[in-house]
Amino acid sequence: MTTNPLLPLRDKINELDKALLELVAKRRELSTQVINTKIKANIPVRDIQRERSLVKSLIEQGKNYHLDDIFIKRLYQIIIEDSVLLQQKILQEKLNHGTIKTAKIAFLGPMGSYSHSAARRYASAHLEQIVESSCSNFKDVFEQLDKGVVDYGVVPIENSSSGSINEIYDLLQSTNLHIIGELSLPIDHCILAIPNTQLDQIDTVYSHPQPFQQCSHFLEGYPHWKIIFCDSTSSAMEMVAKSNKTNYAAMGNKDGGELYGLQVLEHSFANQKENITRFIVLSRDPVHVSDQIPAKTTILMKTGQQAGALVDALSVLRNHNIVMTKLESRPIHGTPWEEMFYIDLQGNLYSDEMQNALKQLAKITLYTKVLGCYPNDSITAVM
Repeated sequence: MTTNPLLPLRDKINELDKALLELVAKRRELSTQVINTKIKANIPVRDIQRERSLVKSLIEQGKNYHLDDIFIKRLYQIIIEDSVLLQQKILQEKLNHGTIKTAKIAFLGPMGSYSHSAARRYASAHLEQIVESSCSNFKDVFEQLDKGVVDYGVVPIENSSSGSINEIYDLLQSTNLHIIGELSLPIDHCILAIPNTQLDQIDTVYSHPQPFQQCSHFLEGYPHWKIIFCDSTSSAMEMVAKSNKTNYAAMGNKDGGELYGLQVLEHSFANQKENITRFIVLSRDPVHVSDQIPAKTTILMKTGQQAGALVDALSVLRNHNIVMTKLESRPIHGTPWEEMFYIDLQGNLYSDEMQNALKQLAKITLYTKVLGCYPNDSITAVM
């Protein structure tokens, strides 16, 4: 019997991989010590100049080992991002007197939906144990949280390809819940079917309307497919799995497909190469965000109908050096031709600039409400 000549080399690689994991864990432990020092000294979590110098130095050192510049940048961007998010988490826990270790989280769809994946990702970073509560629609998520059935709700609010999810904005218009966090999840839509199915056998595809919208260019190549909308991608996958038909397929994510025993026929075909969905985390109570970390504040605002009313309101933000990252308008329920504006702002709710701006906005708008202040999940790459 011939021995595989690769086995000794693979054993050495496995040993190195184990050593790398141990080093990464030790580096993470040092990040914990660093943030405890920063808390005592009231030093901001991020030091962009230090990060930039670190990466530059590592690139120079990498030349001695014939390592590519881009590889080192990508590697340390991931490591730095993990360190920053870890430090932010520790800082927030101390500021908010600890966190709930076991919590119930509501999300859209059964197991395997993108919202389910987002809920698990949030929980892995902030909780020790979770009880998962799947909901048939977005309204159920809000209602379960509002009634105290669950502790948190995780819902998508916008996608880099298809834009804003209007239903979420409409629900935020009348809720007393608070946005306490955000997270961005890369989306890789797949065509999923039962085992031993070929792509040319498919004639009917099930999914939530959003994936169909985000993958419209791909679908144009299959004009004979019958498109059927479902409440969620996971319910579509469940239906296809139960049907056991080789002409049925679902559009959803790979992890969800595995839960339902489906195979991937095609993937990575969204209209935009980088397809990312931003989720928000909702709670009945707000959180305090340390001034040592980047924060985001989301407000709801109604202006008058006179010419220039919105411009006047936005000028207030500009005059206080507050950066607006998103502006969304939605019709006001029961009031035809009037709109409510949702605005994401860079800055802490309790900073002097934000407080002064909100006071001035209250004087010139008909209605202003803070939907939440929360840590900014976007970690700017070191250039």
